[in-house]
Amino acid sequence: MLKLREGIKVYVSTQLIDARKSIDSLSVIVSSLFGENPQSGHLFIFFNKSRDKVKILWWDCNGFVLHYKRLEKHRFIVPKLSDIARLEISEAQLHGLLAGLDFSLMKHFPEINYHQYV
Repeated sequence: MLKLREGIKVYVSTQLIDARKSIDSLSVIVSSLFGENPQSGHLFIFFNKSRDKVKILWWDCNGFVLHYKRLEKHRFIVPKLSDIARLEISEAQLHGLLAGLDFSLMKHFPEINYHQYV
């Protein structure tokens, strides 16, 4: 399980990639397609074309880290959004995604602040 520091964002690529892409190729995608700095410390998530593999690229102080997960029997649920290149998700959605769940259905409950108790 990944525990994110405060202020770290999680971006999911809506375009499927070749799973053979390495850190250098993925960082170019982050720069060109996402318009983000790969060394920002944010997490960038990519799925392969058959949707059974996921790669997470992030910068950790002095170098890139590449997390890789392969599902043995199932497929990751990848959003089909043709109009945007990336989608920002929450840490809870990230954990659901890595568990193989449909992270787009996972939403935060709205915060409730009671001003008056009856």
